[in-house]
Amino acid sequence: MKFSPSEAAGPVCSPTTPKTSVADVKPGSTGIVHSADVDLAYEQFGHDRGHTPAIVINGGPGFSHTYMYLTDVFTKQLAHDRTVTFYDQRGIGDSKLRDKSAPQGMPEQVADLEALRAKLGYDKVDLIGHSWGGQIAMAYAISYPQHVQHLVLVDSAAPKFSQTLFMFDQIFPDQLHEDEKLARSTKSEPQTGLHPDLPTTVNRLLLGRSHDGEMLRRYLGRDFYSQERFQQLIRDLSNEEIGEIINNDVSQAVLSAIGAVDLTDDIKKLSVPTLIMWGRFDINVAVLTGWKILQAIPGAKMVIYEKSGHFPFYEEEAQFLHDLNQFLSLSA
Repeated sequence: MKFSPSEAAGPVCSPTTPKTSVADVKPGSTGIVHSADVDLAYEQFGHDRGHTPAIVINGGPGFSHTYMYLTDVFTKQLAHDRTVTFYDQRGIGDSKLRDKSAPQGMPEQVADLEALRAKLGYDKVDLIGHSWGGQIAMAYAISYPQHVQHLVLVDSAAPKFSQTLFMFDQIFPDQLHEDEKLARSTKSEPQTGLHPDLPTTVNRLLLGRSHDGEMLRRYLGRDFYSQERFQQLIRDLSNEEIGEIINNDVSQAVLSAIGAVDLTDDIKKLSVPTLIMWGRFDINVAVLTGWKILQAIPGAKMVIYEKSGHFPFYEEEAQFLHDLNQFLSLSA
């Protein structure tokens, strides 16, 4: 899905929301990083004003980064005084696989990110990983700590993906029952078998084949504390547009490839300044997952947002930006 930042819903206004004029933020510039496996597509916003550039890693797996364009929280507000780079992970959006059988494991995800950093010529970056993107961010920081100024994990997957604490089945049994009926009526049941580490609702979303976006709309709605805020953000999007966020083939390939990945011991050795940002009412990745990451990474700090789900940068935008900017301003 191509959410244009200029078409995104406006931010929640607050006296503490950073002020950014349109003239201060350049239009998105794009580029390609070529490798043997993939032509990795990226998009940049903001200006180099002497601050460490940020690379944002979106969630999924199998999601386009453009779900992070629903407001200008990253593309203008965070980019007010730094360059912010997004990219689509291999096989997603404009990041085309040169070889359809190319591996989708964690070493490849880290190699892609390192190739992007090198292409952009950055010695150090602030790395911001959301959801599944948090696991990539941790893996990159383990492999290339010399290139990470700050590490930010936003409602991140666990260091071992199967230990991510999903709460959908416990919180929404009634709605999942309705999902079952919808899946049967639209014949959108997964056709390739269930992933043993995922609850039914996530399996249906990531491994389904024929949903039209309605299932994803329902799934995303459960990721918000405020249904009013959710409806505000997606009110102009059709089910077809929402469905284009996800590539089910890539989701399945990545999930199969990362099953044995376990970063639990490695993150205990990290010396990169780390901030963990979490929505108190995140049903997708329960706050206990973030709490365990906090205990594992030496010196890590954590902020919990009391009126947010999986997307605190949309639900408590002003406070999120304040906390993020304050952390990124700290010397490593």
